[in-house]
Amino acid sequence: MATVTRSIDTLTRDALAVLQPGFTGTTAPDWLLHRLDEGLTTVALFGRNVHDPEQLAALSGRLRDVREDLLIAIDEEGGDVTRLEVRGGSSFPGNLALGAVDDTELTRAVARELGRRLADCGINVNWAPSADVNSNPANPVIGVRSFGAAPDLVARHTAAYVEGLQSAGVAACTKHFPGHGDTATDSHHDLPRITADLTTLQERELVPFRAAVAAGTRAVMSAHILLPALDAERPATLSPAALHGLLRAPVTEGGLGFDGLIVTDGIEMRAIAATYGIERGSVLALAAGADAICVGGGLADEDTVLRLRDALVRAVREGELPEERLADAAARVRALAHWTTGAGAGEGIAPAPGIGLAAARRALRLTSAAPCAPLTGPAYVASFTPLANIAVGDETPWGVAAELSRLLPGTETAAYAAEDAAAGPRALVDTLLTAAGERPVVAVVRDLHRHPWMADALHALLTARPHTAVVEMGVPQAPPQGTPHLATHGAARVCAQAAAEALTGRRPN
Repeated sequence: MATVTRSIDTLTRDALAVLQPGFTGTTAPDWLLHRLDEGLTTVALFGRNVHDPEQLAALSGRLRDVREDLLIAIDEEGGDVTRLEVRGGSSFPGNLALGAVDDTELTRAVARELGRRLADCGINVNWAPSADVNSNPANPVIGVRSFGAAPDLVARHTAAYVEGLQSAGVAACTKHFPGHGDTATDSHHDLPRITADLTTLQERELVPFRAAVAAGTRAVMSAHILLPALDAERPATLSPAALHGLLRAPVTEGGLGFDGLIVTDGIEMRAIAATYGIERGSVLALAAGADAICVGGGLADEDTVLRLRDALVRAVREGELPEERLADAAARVRALAHWTTGAGAGEGIAPAPGIGLAAARRALRLTSAAPCAPLTGPAYVASFTPLANIAVGDETPWGVAAELSRLLPGTETAAYAAEDAAAGPRALVDTLLTAAGERPVVAVVRDLHRHPWMADALHALLTARPHTAVVEMGVPQAPPQGTPHLATHGAARVCAQAAAEALTGRRPN
């Protein structure tokens, strides 16, 4: 058994320092303020904590009244994954749209403006960008969150995003190391397994992460994925071979030479929690080389914080977790907090409020096999709606109906899901066309290639109404169909606005 040479109070403070917990509500609960005073150094925010920028700035200010050198983290990728605009849709297109434009200066400018807005709200850590190469079209959780399927493209835009975000004083946390793109499983629900060999990992998954490290990313988030080529037993978050042996190892030894903060993905995700439990998972993650434990997306209470704090302290006392490892992790957290206090927090950056819409317009791709006229009167929008993954959530609206209604008052919409196709695609389409009447139909789909029921329903609709316009708001993997077919490369609000403008040939005054 290891000998504890420091006070339990110091161990407790270090254990609290490495946690990144969340909470419920739009004001700081007393228990959270109390733990900040005891050593908690990071607070995680989610959509449930956000009402508007003014409220968010007040919340951040209240937290910093207790601890000035506080890290306030959020999962704000822009595009489909937004917390700042969780109930209205993002003012920024996501990564796939930026990758489709392939202008690194634009990506840098979008990330800078996003960082400026975060900094204005008091947020100084963003769990973004996603540096995953979306090499598996069946991927249910990355998709439009990736810049694309080509490693070099993803690498240059990852670097640009990191530089833009950090120029605003907000630390980038590049994710999901060592790459979540080649999986058909969502780690929120189960443990994905990637069978790529080391050569493939080096030439594909790791290329964007090397670029992020070279660009100076202050943090990297680990993925809950099993890569037998690295570690046959433990997922990357819990694997010394992945974190210490690959991410931290010097470049001369085949590693990435990263010296910043390593953050775990949500420790309560089932890929970890269902196999190891959150307490043991947290201990193993720290022992493997992680420095901070993200928790609070699903578990957001004081009891969770105390359970993890006590588990880490107990692991040190029982010799399972080296005392020096916990101290090193806590020191890295505090070092990042120190960086943010001197990073400028967006000072001197000119606002660019229209940059997101400009990017969405540039990302739009229109294809039509036959001549088509702009919509001039009310339309019927049929949204074929897949089950939302947890990262995106189901709070954020998507589709083109709201934006199209602004340009064409009287436009109506309805959502159709897999259960609506249970009686067959023809029955679904009969219902849809009855509701549409004589109005032109706009069919909105999301990742058509991943959902057979959706593809069948769209085929039946186009057979019955060939001049239906189709808007793909996911990954445009399926061949274009419709008159016209629009690919937005994401479901952000600005992507919908760009599509509505293209469908009508009009822009709002």
